[in-house]
Amino acid sequence: MTTVRLPLFPLNSVLFPGLVLPLNIFEERYRAMMRELLKTSEDEPRRFAVVAIRDGHEVARSAPGLPDPTATPERGPAAGFGPDPLKSFHKVGCIADAATIRERADGTFEVLATGTNRVRLVSVESSGPFLTAELEPLPEDPGDEAGALAEGVLRSFRQYQKRLAGARERSLATGAELPDEPGVVSYLVAAAMMLDTPTKQRLLQAPDTASRLKDELRLLRSETAVIRSLPSLPASELTRGPTSLN
Repeated sequence: MTTVRLPLFPLNSVLFPGLVLPLNIFEERYRAMMRELLKTSEDEPRRFAVVAIRDGHEVARSAPGLPDPTATPERGPAAGFGPDPLKSFHKVGCIADAATIRERADGTFEVLATGTNRVRLVSVESSGPFLTAELEPLPEDPGDEAGALAEGVLRSFRQYQKRLAGARERSLATGAELPDEPGVVSYLVAAAMMLDTPTKQRLLQAPDTASRLKDELRLLRSETAVIRSLPSLPASELTRGPTSLN
């Protein structure tokens, strides 16, 4: 089994290949990670792995507070993730390539990264200033009839967009062209749908593209039917998630 060791960035969200990830870095463990990544030549990819948190806190407690005002603030690379961090994370994540790492005057960072390839989490190391992980690359198998499934998903996704725009009483932008490559379609739709983290994680770790597309087709039909009965919702961008506070 071929593995690679990379810095590990746990989040309360799922990163998919091809999707952009903006980060606002202020915790010392992740600031140390960015400083280390900046040592890599600009000609080389500045890579780290993103995994979704199963049980833990994206931002470590820095001061006593609710519900326990006597709770001790946590420090260190594994703060917020318990004695065995491996158990706190979903096992399938995504490598991120940081195209932009900009340090601010106060030592915090603005980062813009893009998801590249799926990986499986093998082990987590917490002895350094930030978490690192041993990772096994996960190939993307197209599966059976992925092309036909992608066409069906795109049709359903357009209906989903229209229903969602109608529920929000906003116009639907139709100028953007959607991709037609099945793998790209499957990840774009997974990222764009309004789904909870466990469902997005299930889509990320689907055994092949066709399986992911089949799951998305069921979800799109179900969600579109639900939206049809909803009152108007506050406007927000469909495919834009919040910037992570790390």
